[in-house]
Amino acid sequence: MRTADLITTAGANTFRSKTRSILTILAIFVGAFTLTLTSGVGTGINQYIDTTVSAVGASDAMTVTKVQEGSAQTPGPSGPVEYDPDAVSTGIPGQTVIALTPEDIATIEGIDGAVDVQAARAINLDYIVFGNGTKYVAQVGSLVPGQSTLLTAGAEPDPDAVAYEVAIPMTYVEPLGFDSADDAIGATVEFAITDAVREQHVVSGEVVGVSEETLASPTGASILLNNSLADTLFETQSTGIPADEADRYTSATVWFDPDATDEEVDALKNALTDEGFTGTTVADQLGTITSVIDGIVLVLNGFAIIALLAASFGIVNTLLMSVQERTREIGLMKAMGMGSGRVFGLFSLEAVLLGFLGSAIGSGVAMIAGGALSAALSAGALSDLAGLTLIAFEPTSIATIILVVMVVAFLAGTIPAWRAAKADPVESLRYE
Repeated sequence: MRTADLITTAGANTFRSKTRSILTILAIFVGAFTLTLTSGVGTGINQYIDTTVSAVGASDAMTVTKVQEGSAQTPGPSGPVEYDPDAVSTGIPGQTVIALTPEDIATIEGIDGAVDVQAARAINLDYIVFGNGTKYVAQVGSLVPGQSTLLTAGAEPDPDAVAYEVAIPMTYVEPLGFDSADDAIGATVEFAITDAVREQHVVSGEVVGVSEETLASPTGASILLNNSLADTLFETQSTGIPADEADRYTSATVWFDPDATDEEVDALKNALTDEGFTGTTVADQLGTITSVIDGIVLVLNGFAIIALLAASFGIVNTLLMSVQERTREIGLMKAMGMGSGRVFGLFSLEAVLLGFLGSAIGSGVAMIAGGALSAALSAGALSDLAGLTLIAFEPTSIATIILVVMVVAFLAGTIPAWRAAKADPVESLRYE
């Protein structure tokens, strides 16, 4: 029997007992459906993190701070903390770090592996206001090279522009008095900031973008400034402060070689630690998140694998019954010269076909159901997480799932296929 005839015969034999075959396919369907859906959840969330990771920082940079444990930190259960004159606010209420000085920046620049260093300055606004509207407290920040943020409208502030440009969070659009994100673009907002001699100054900036707050994007909650506006606000805030006191930074961004290996990055961290600093990369910040997500997906995939194992027993049962029902037919095929290998291949193909049908249908239905569910959640419960597609599917992942299920089906079919291949033709023809 030629290979093409073998495949055709296997396809025809698969549905000799329609009810039994359909029930087996449904068992495989459940496993493939679950596996595809859980895989889609993992893919969707990881894609969301990947697309918003640049909002946390550049992949070839790390944030460096100088932290003194047990001092100038948020009070805990043990009581108040000791005052430290070198502490500066991070912009988060109650949280401070030990200030970096120009000498610290120079030390960091001299560490082997540090390609570039940029100090981060703390700017403490009094408020932001549009026109004669309500004044709101706001936190500000700036994008470092290689960093971006998810935008609802407009563009990111141009770091090299001379004009003052800002991007406001979506949560500020309506409170400031704008009808929509697009309505805010081009408007002029005012920032009030108080200097060291308690004189309040007002600086204006043009809104060029509206940012979204995302799971991995803390900048989405901050007002983003371009360099010229940030410089002006910092200099204004520092008026009346001695020069040696003005140059105090909350942290520094340190760039390293984009092609640096993990060992080289670790060596840079260790060198920073030896000098009294702490370096944190984007991977460090998101490592826990991705590990938790991967762990959850792994557990869910475990349930899908259990369903597939249960389905494999269904395949064994279906084919064993088929072998028993077709004993005389098997004897006749072998008596006419069909070898044991061809008989084994025939029943193995039937098992693979059952696996293919169950996995293909299960994956297809999972993609349709997952797409509909993801769209509904994006428009409802998860609407605040802009850019999130909770369940996303990759062609390679779907193909891998189908292939894996077919392999499982083949392995499950080896026992009945081996039994059919080893059948004695004379005894089989006598079978009643």
